[in-house]
Amino acid sequence: MGRILLIIAAVVAALVLLGPLLGFALTLLKWGLIIGAVAFGVLVLSKWAKRT
Repeated sequence: MGRILLIIAAVVAALVLLGPLLGFALTLLKWGLIIGAVAFGVLVLSKWAKRT
């Protein structure tokens, strides 16, 4: 019985620690996509401006 409670406590602790780490990783991914989209837009606009 004690071993089962220890395993359950370890799983709960892992989920509690994993939540903020996963949120941080998704935040980094979101900002990376935003910066990439802005850089791509600047690249397209600069190529379009050179043509005209």
